[in-house]
Parts: sequence; structure tokens; C-alpha cells
Amino acid sequence: MLAGFQDVTFEFGARAIIEDATWHIQPNDRIGLIGFNGTGKSTLLKLLVGEYSPSKGTIEKSRNTSIGYLHQDLLSFDTNDSILQVALGAFEKILQLEKEIEEIGRELEKNPDDKLVHDYSDKLHELEVLGGYNIHHKTEEVLQGLGFANNDLQRPYREFSGGWRMRVLLAKMILQQPDLLLLDEPTNHLDLPSIEWLEKYLQHYQGAVVIVSHDKYFLNRMVTKIVELYQKQLHIYIGNYDFYEKEKEERIAMQQRAYENQQDYIRQNERLVERFRAKASKAAMAQSLIKKLEKLDRIEVPEIERPNIKINFRLDKVPGKILVELKSITKTFGENVIVKNSSAEVNRGDKIALIGANGKGKSTLLRIIAGTESFTGERKWGHNVEESFYAQHQLEALNLNNTVVEEMMQCGSQKTELELRTLLGCFLFSGDDVEKKIKVLSGGEKARVALAKTIISKANFLLLDEPTNHLDMHSCELLAEALNKYEGSYVLVSHDRYFISQTANKIWEIVDHEIKEFKGGYEEWVEWKKRQEELVARSQEPRKSNGVKELKESLDNKLNLQKTDSKQNETSKTPSSEGGEAKQQKKELQKQQKIFQQVEEKIAKLTQQKLELESALASPDTYSDKGKFLQTENSYKKISAELQQLNKQYEEVFEKIMKLESKT
Repeated sequence: MLAGFQDVTFEFGARAIIEDATWHIQPNDRIGLIGFNGTGKSTLLKLLVGEYSPSKGTIEKSRNTSIGYLHQDLLSFDTNDSILQVALGAFEKILQLEKEIEEIGRELEKNPDDKLVHDYSDKLHELEVLGGYNIHHKTEEVLQGLGFANNDLQRPYREFSGGWRMRVLLAKMILQQPDLLLLDEPTNHLDLPSIEWLEKYLQHYQGAVVIVSHDKYFLNRMVTKIVELYQKQLHIYIGNYDFYEKEKEERIAMQQRAYENQQDYIRQNERLVERFRAKASKAAMAQSLIKKLEKLDRIEVPEIERPNIKINFRLDKVPGKILVELKSITKTFGENVIVKNSSAEVNRGDKIALIGANGKGKSTLLRIIAGTESFTGERKWGHNVEESFYAQHQLEALNLNNTVVEEMMQCGSQKTELELRTLLGCFLFSGDDVEKKIKVLSGGEKARVALAKTIISKANFLLLDEPTNHLDMHSCELLAEALNKYEGSYVLVSHDRYFISQTANKIWEIVDHEIKEFKGGYEEWVEWKKRQEELVARSQEPRKSNGVKELKESLDNKLNLQKTDSKQNETSKTPSSEGGEAKQQKKELQKQQKIFQQVEEKIAKLTQQKLELESALASPDTYSDKGKFLQTENSYKKISAELQQLNKQYEEVFEKIMKLESKT
């Protein structure tokens, strides 16, 4: 066991987060830690790393276990240090050793003492053993592999946005190579290419991983175990998020049945007590039944903490066929070209996801469509279009002196206060939260108010920039469900792939400064992209790489010819030809045995190469060089495919040998 809880209770004042919880994290575990917003998932991670102490019970941790903790409060960490210095923090012991060597060096200049010379020599040797002479080079490589330019490395950490700060801290963790990774919403500030890079790294990571995330797609690909924090208890499910959803539904149904059965049992016994209590001869039996009921371990009624709330849209007008048309749009920021002479149009019924890496201009394009960004070219609105634009800058339009519910009532949605309070529950405002003044809300809370206002407007065209950023998983699902029923059209930017897969019927991507449209959902787009990449890779492969395939096809053709010949021989077989046939079968058996041996040797060789590549993919050094990583990954895929083919051939040849041996 690497770390975990043993009978842990933790309380914030009078509020209990968990009670008597036991949870053991084993080596190589892939765990998704889930629960509704505010239940205390981040608190559990802080307990594991020792930032908090339990009210009761013990936090267990192996003495040699190292923990890397990537947390969602990274924006609160600020420093003037360069990003290179921040990432170098991974080598705390080596940096301390460098300081000690520097201090001893200064002492030696003043006093060349034998003991100091000996200490200096020992520490230099220790630095060499720990690989201290390579840490600067290795750190630079990893940062560059994560997308930082060489001239960025000396820039102060505080100059970077949240997404890039996340990458710096991620680089630091990769360099640390901890036994246990704790990742708190790691995809929140990453674009799609960065999320895919993180997935590839984690798939080959040798240690254990605990992930807190509202990204269902990410969890399904990354975890094999779900730990749910629910009603102050930890519930463990062996499987990914999809398995958890099905299993939880079954568990709740079983608990409901058990609760109902126990209630029937209690009612029957209570009736018996009432009947026998008045009779002197049955009084002892009644007392016995009362004691039995008192000792009964009562099953709690299964409660759903967050009921499903429907978000309903109301549209006043039906727009024309074309909502907005972009003609020969060009947008640049200095030398940075976003789009150049690009055209596109949004039609009635379009539900478009605008995806791609950070810095490609997704938010800029949304602002161009909304008319809040200058550009050259033409943007033409269609008939009866009423748009509503949600983005971070919408927070400035909120009236700071209004309460949350007052702000919603001034939207002109014609919903009652009760309907608005119910709706705000979807956006994580419950109970007295709706009475809070806008001015006291956090940035995330203000964003949720702005999103709620956008959703309840009567617009028939929505522009949504990262709408899921401050929502929990349940709220994301409710929003996706609402957008599916929405009769209007929208263009949304999101890094949440599951959300995109549930909401989009078209994909837009900015490629080579042009808006490229794919008519289909996210899953279809991913498959299409994969096919395109395979075609490009195939066209770039040297002709020699087809040798194995051609050889296999040749062997298959020969084998098919042999099968055909053998069938023909069987039909034309005569008694006089039986002796020659036995000789031919023996010859064929020897041939197949030779092929079998060759295939076996090839499988052994390729299996060893595959193991070496797996080891390389698990090493942080591979990720420091993008070219090296891609080459290693392509080699791994190629060898895996070859092994699959050889294993198939191995089985086919083995079957032939068995048949031939039975005849000879």
C-alpha cells in the first residue's frame, strides 16, 4: 500500500466531510475520485498530502512513498521566479546540495582546510550520483516538450496564464517521478492537444494516480477504479466512470428494496407488540420483540443529493435558414494571423463545437461572430436572429448590487422566482446562496450566474465560450441535456470532450488560418482524423516498411494455393497415388515446422522490442523531445500491429501442423 485512510473522520467546524472512512491506494492504481461540488474531494487530497490532519483515525503512508500533487489552487501560487526555476523545484535535494557545495567553495577560498576539501569532494561525488549535472538540461527539454519556446524559459512564472502555469507544475511533477500522483481537475486549464498529451503520459506512467475531474471522457480513458464521496462515506467501484454509473443505479435499487423489506418487517413486529402488550401472558414476548427492534441495524432510505432539474428554453422567434454568414474574414494580432480570407456560415439547427489548441483563435472567432471583435471582411446576420453571448467578459455586465436571484429576475425570461431558484440549483446555487450579492461572489460563481442568464434568455442563437469551466459533472450533464432539446442553434468552445460529444452535430476547426467544417459529431470527427493521420503516415513510410506485409501476403497466397491444390487432389485421388501423397504430406509437415520456428523467433524478438519501447514510453525523457516521443509511439504501434499479425500466423501454422501430424 502506498497511502490511504484508516477509520478517518474529518470535520470543518461542525460540518463533517467524511466519517469513519477507510481507503487504501495500491501501487499502479488508477482511481477517479468523484462527488458533487462542495462535498470535499479536494479536502481528501489535502488530507493525503498532510495539509490537513484528521479529527479521528490515521492517514497511512509508506515511508518511501513520494507524492506529486497538482491542485486547482495553482492560480493562487505566484512568484517572480522564472518558469525554469519553478520546474527545477522538482530536484529539491540536488538544489540543496548545489547550495552546500557553493557555500563550501566560498569557505575554501578563505580557509583551504583538509576537512573542507574532503567534504567538497564527497558532495561533488554525491551530486554526480544523483544526476545533478543534467537537471538543467533535462528540465529545459521537458518544458520544451510541453510547448514552451526556448526564450520563454527565463520569463517570470507570473507572466503566464492559468493553462500555461498548469503545464509548468505538470513539468515539475514529471521530473519528480513520484510514486503517487494526485491530480485535482488537471484538464480545467488545458486545451485538447494538451489533454491528449497528458492522457498519453498517464497511460504509460508507472506509479499510482488519483484524479479528481468533471471530465467524464477523461475519467473513462484513465481510471479503472472509482471512489465516490457521497453522504460523508467513501464508496468504491471497480471499473471506469461508465461502469460506476450502472453499478450505482443497481446499488441504489438494491438498497431501496432492502429498505422497503426492512420497513415491512418493522411494521409487522410493531403490530405484534401492540397486540400482545395488553395481555399478561404475552407481555414477555412483547418486551422481547421491542428489544429486537431496538437492536436492529436500520437501513437508511436511499437519497439522491442532487435531483435532476430540467432546464427549459423558450424561443420567441424562428430565424431564417442562415443565421450568420462570414465572408473572406481576416483577423491578425500583429504578426500573429488567426484567420485569413476564410468563409463559413451557421445554418438553422446547427450545433457547432469550435475546437483546437489554445492560441488558435477560437474565442476570437466567437467574438467576431458576436460582433465584439474588429476584423476585415464581411459578417452578415440572417433574418430574425436573436443572439446571446456567454464569455468571461460577460461578468462585467452583472449588477454588483443585485442578489443572484434579483439578477436573474431582471433578464426578462418571464420565469417565476420559484422557477428561477430551481434553475439556479443546476448552476450550483442552493438554499440561501441565491440571496448573496453579486459583489461577494467568487469569479467562478459570477461566471455561473452569467451562464444561467445566457441560458434563460429567449435567444435563438447562442455563443458559448467554455460554458462547463465552473460546473460539476452533474451540472454539465444537465446542461448537455438541455442543449440537446434546445430548438435554436449555437456555436460553443469547450475542452470537455464528453460535453462536445453530447452536444455537437458539426465540428469547426481553425487549420492553416481557415475555418474547416466537419459535418458530424465529435466521435465521428476523431475517427476521421485518425484515418487522415494514418494515410499521411503511410504515404511518408519508406517502401521497405511494406516488406513484412508483402511477405505475409505472399505466404497467404501460397497457403491458399496449397489448400486449393489439396482439395483438387482429394477429388482426383486414386489408390496408386496414396504413397506419393504420404510423401508429399511429410514434406509439407517439415515445411510448416520450419515456418513455425521462424514465426516463433520473430515473435520473441518483437516482444522484447515492445517491452523496451514500453519502458521508453514510461520515461519522462521521452516526453522532453516531441520528435522522439512521436517516433517511439509510432514504433510501438507498428510493432504491436506486427505482433498481432504474427500471432495470427502462429496459430494458423500450428493448426496446419496438427492436421498434418494426424495424417502421417
